[in-house]
Amino acid sequence: MTQNLHDGREAFQRGAWREASARLAAVDAATPLAIEDLERLAVASYLVGEDETSIALWTRAHQMRLDERQVPAAVRAAFWMMLVILARGEWARASGWLARCRRLIDTGRDDCPECGLLLVLDARFSLKQRDIHAAHAATTQAVELSERFVDPDLRALGLLTKGQALARQGRTREAVTHFDEAMVAITMGGMSPIATGTVYCAVIDACRQVMDLRRMREWTIVLTSWCRGQPDLVPFRGQCLVHRAEILCMSGAWSEALDAARQACEKQADSPAHEAPTESSPAPALSGLRAWTMVMAFDQIAEIQRVRGHFAEAEAAHRAANTYGRAPGAGLATLRLAQGDTAGAAAAIHRALGEPADRRVRSTTLAAAVDIEIAAGDTAAARAAVEELATLSVAHPSPWLSALAAQANGTLLLAEGDAHGAIARLREAWMAWQELEAPYEAARVRVAMGVAHRALGDEEAAGLEFDAAERVCERLGAAPELRRIEHLRRPAQRTSIAGLTPRENEILLRVATGMTNRAIAKELFISERTVDRHVSNILTKLDLKSRSAATAYAYEHHLVR
Repeated sequence: MTQNLHDGREAFQRGAWREASARLAAVDAATPLAIEDLERLAVASYLVGEDETSIALWTRAHQMRLDERQVPAAVRAAFWMMLVILARGEWARASGWLARCRRLIDTGRDDCPECGLLLVLDARFSLKQRDIHAAHAATTQAVELSERFVDPDLRALGLLTKGQALARQGRTREAVTHFDEAMVAITMGGMSPIATGTVYCAVIDACRQVMDLRRMREWTIVLTSWCRGQPDLVPFRGQCLVHRAEILCMSGAWSEALDAARQACEKQADSPAHEAPTESSPAPALSGLRAWTMVMAFDQIAEIQRVRGHFAEAEAAHRAANTYGRAPGAGLATLRLAQGDTAGAAAAIHRALGEPADRRVRSTTLAAAVDIEIAAGDTAAARAAVEELATLSVAHPSPWLSALAAQANGTLLLAEGDAHGAIARLREAWMAWQELEAPYEAARVRVAMGVAHRALGDEEAAGLEFDAAERVCERLGAAPELRRIEHLRRPAQRTSIAGLTPRENEILLRVATGMTNRAIAKELFISERTVDRHVSNILTKLDLKSRSAATAYAYEHHLVR
């Protein structure tokens, strides 16, 4: 046992958590561990994913500290246990423990750093209850205590939670400054492993909430590096895995993103006895944080499968998300559009727009609405979505939201026939997506720019844009977008009619081949109403009475063969 104890301590020191857990647990099974070693075992158990074991060990450590009349140390043990409990979404259980600790350390007392740790928990509960003022006040006091007692854990956690409160107040710039400072506190060293992992994951989630995807990506890379340096660490848990999947998906690493999303689903099983959920066979409904994580994971799976062209798998993932309480949203609407069901897409997006949502979800819903409304021929509705998206991007500035708003605006201008204006906004969106290292979105924008150049009669520029987009989509495996590019690559007729604009010439040629207005709109990435207007202008300019007359005219003048 003496050797196991020595080896367990040594393994803990070098971050070999599984070995530390196994050796210290073996000692504890024979003879109860001393308090310091018991707390080491509680930490190691949590870091290898054994939450219930860790909670039980922290409970023992709490009681042992109380038995020795070490009240602040007992409260700190309970604090780590409450972090584990809250990570599982068990707010009522954590509330009971917080009340117990409050009785142990009288309200108003501020003579120990543990008082600050309880203030951090007070702030988390206030945020949940939407009492932002109380949360801000509690975290401000907690940060002051961290400076007074030079407690690295308290400082990082206090800065994190204060940043979350600032973000809820809409003070995004101040919030991200606090997130960055919390992360710097980690790099300074001296923090416990649980606090380090908690801050990493929470900052990544907070950056997602304020739509700062650049920071989210940067800190995800740092977290991954930290995890790699520790053997046996369970590096990403439910929420963190979903956020990792989002970053990987945006970066174009779709296979890795799919693996991360599926792992997030597997980690939400109630117990090892449950079969891991899949897209086609989800587990029984969960509650609270676990259900939310499952929904987000399945949404991510659906998105990846859609852009790959695996529509049946995407459909199954949306249905799985629905079993956990997700109402059909923008993702399903976009899938319906990709499947060619414009009416179904419009119905789905109208339903999604009527649902309450946070800023991020609302933004993605509005962006999807622009594409769908244009496809349905309702440019007025598309314009309303573009304007709301622009308002959001001004009120809550972020590179991601700016890219989304510029792309939506450019897409609408193209549908309305303003190719010059469209190119300017699409170029802006492309540069933003490039900066965010989002290759798929950047490629989609280049396809739209190609269509705009073609509308202006510049086939060479259009071809260059299609070439660039095609290379990216081939690398990513974006089958639907590749099919669209191939369709757009059909050789354009060079012959034109004097008096017609380049766009009207394009449409006349397609009318002459028998294409419907809907088919023309889909191919040229414009609305059906815009095609109607162009056809009317063509008939007026050429003094023709009908589409059949326009077709005959095109053949008579050798515009088509």
